[in-house]
Amino acid sequence: MSLTKKIETAVFGGGCFWCTEAVFNELRGVISVVPGYSGGNPPADRDRLTYEDVSSGETGHAEVTKIEFDPSQIAYKNLLTVFFATHDPTTVNRQGNDIGTQYRSIIFYTNDGQKKEAEAIVKEINKTGPKTTPVVTELKPFEKFYEAEDYHKQYYQNNPDKPYCQIVINPKLKKVKEQFAASFKKKAS
Repeated sequence: MSLTKKIETAVFGGGCFWCTEAVFNELRGVISVVPGYSGGNPPADRDRLTYEDVSSGETGHAEVTKIEFDPSQIAYKNLLTVFFATHDPTTVNRQGNDIGTQYRSIIFYTNDGQKKEAEAIVKEINKTGPKTTPVVTELKPFEKFYEAEDYHKQYYQNNPDKPYCQIVINPKLKKVKEQFAASFKKKAS
């Protein structure tokens, strides 16, 4: 009998990956969250992407977070619920002041079960939400992930006093902690 945990991967793009990384790092059952890029065509002359490449809009990649999680502690559906609560899935290529295809709302599913759950939650949001603003979140199969540069990793944890963290990430974390308190990791006192 094997005692290894079953680990799954979720890949979400919901605007700036500094925000999504900060939120998902706080959830119980999440093992790791890595910012990066997915969903486009890399320059043919190299196997690595840079923030500058993606920010140009020419590669078609989105800023994403690759989340490894233990489904016995947090269900994929719960991750989707948090994902949709932490960004505006009704705006094309924009989250707040972040504008461009790299900030689009996108889910890269890693299996058919994830695809079906994502389709179901989008359908439910469109059914119960305002009819004038349907969800524009893209659903695509996961293919390739390019890890972001080191200075993007754990950005919020390493830079809590930076203006972006204070003005954008802190209010988002506060809202999510209020909405999903039972899903957050307990802090050691």
